[in-house]
Amino acid sequence: MKKNKICLVGGGSTFTPGIVKSIVERSEDLNLEEVVLYDIDEERQKKVSVIVEWILRKQLKSNVTLTVTTDAEQAFTGAKFIFAQMRVGGYKMREQDEKIPLSFGCVGQETCGAGGLAYGLRTIGPMIELIDQVEKYALADHWILNYSNPAAIVSEACRKIRPKARIINVCDMPIAIIDMIAGSLNITDTSEIKYDYFGLNHFGWFTSITYRDRDLLEEIKNYVNEHKILLPPQYIERLKENRATGDRHAVSSWIHVWESVYTMLQAFPDYLPNTYLTYYLLQKETVEHQNPDLTRANEVMNTREKALFEGVDKYLSTGEVDESSFHAGSHGDWISDLAVALLNDTKTRFLVITENKGAIPNMPYDAMVEVPAYVGKNGPEVIAQEPVPLFYQGLMMQQLNSEKLIVEAYIENSYEKALQSFSLNKTIPSINVARLVLEALIKENESYWPDLN
Repeated sequence: MKKNKICLVGGGSTFTPGIVKSIVERSEDLNLEEVVLYDIDEERQKKVSVIVEWILRKQLKSNVTLTVTTDAEQAFTGAKFIFAQMRVGGYKMREQDEKIPLSFGCVGQETCGAGGLAYGLRTIGPMIELIDQVEKYALADHWILNYSNPAAIVSEACRKIRPKARIINVCDMPIAIIDMIAGSLNITDTSEIKYDYFGLNHFGWFTSITYRDRDLLEEIKNYVNEHKILLPPQYIERLKENRATGDRHAVSSWIHVWESVYTMLQAFPDYLPNTYLTYYLLQKETVEHQNPDLTRANEVMNTREKALFEGVDKYLSTGEVDESSFHAGSHGDWISDLAVALLNDTKTRFLVITENKGAIPNMPYDAMVEVPAYVGKNGPEVIAQEPVPLFYQGLMMQQLNSEKLIVEAYIENSYEKALQSFSLNKTIPSINVARLVLEALIKENESYWPDLN
């Protein structure tokens, strides 16, 4: 069997060490020969590669080849899998995505609301360029597995601009929620948790969750009603004492989000909401909670980013590695297991972002929805869903059309469609505010966005 090459686009990401660890732990299943780190930021990627090299040689005792490059042809030639995790504009622009909307009284979030639309307009062009480069150099039967945010807008752009691209868009947030449920209910083996889910990316609901013969959906609803938060007890105690939990989704800036699950369940108890629905259903409360001078971008730069690069410096000066300086776990496992399923035709069940094509009967055929699918060598085989109740379908249609309009704004260089997208988004209270936020973001993104006329 031919040995495989896997390329990580965005090799300078703080998530890279953990993803590489997950890939290499599956070397046999992936028939792995080479891992490539590819990034346009050579200096940053070089620092991250120091930790990756340590993981390969010291921690995992692996002889897998590691290549670090800023050259697309070298990165993609002969590659079977391309894992994409781009952050166009880096954390500097993420900070603006969050702070500019907040300055106008709107939710400040990197993938939701005005910030998500701004991030989407920055990312569409580089993603299409990536698809074209991969198609030029990689194996004909390659797969691009995309983690790049905002996944809903990116996936819609890929569908519309490059409909034949061999790309699967995925998100690890539902898995993070499952991990929190498992921790809250004292379940250690999450592989046996099965669930059903419908929605758009960062905009969906769990309709059933089971573990062996247990109905976890009812159990977790009861737990949330009792504790008024969806976090494990040990995390709640540590956060009360301002101690680290060791989980990137259980930090101070996320507490409001996990508490909001209780509020949303009190109003609409049928399904368990994705935590990102907080930004759409509790917009006012979210803005009141957020600090316009210190957003999540600042928190990440001051914690995860700082820890990794300080860890690199420590290793270079002392030869010692603090494993807490890099993130490893379900984030890397999820995308690596997806590659295993594609390569080995396992028909394993995953949650994917895919064209609807009737999977949700009362959503448009071309909607990019997030639903369960069995994944094998030919890609996802989507599992048909029941019609979505009117309230949830209405929310989804509003969000879907906002996302579709921003993609059309990109394609047509249309200011009007961008304004329509912002005005339709549930996190923005009026067309006047939409115009103000849009104008401010245009100015900040002039070197990234297309000209909007």
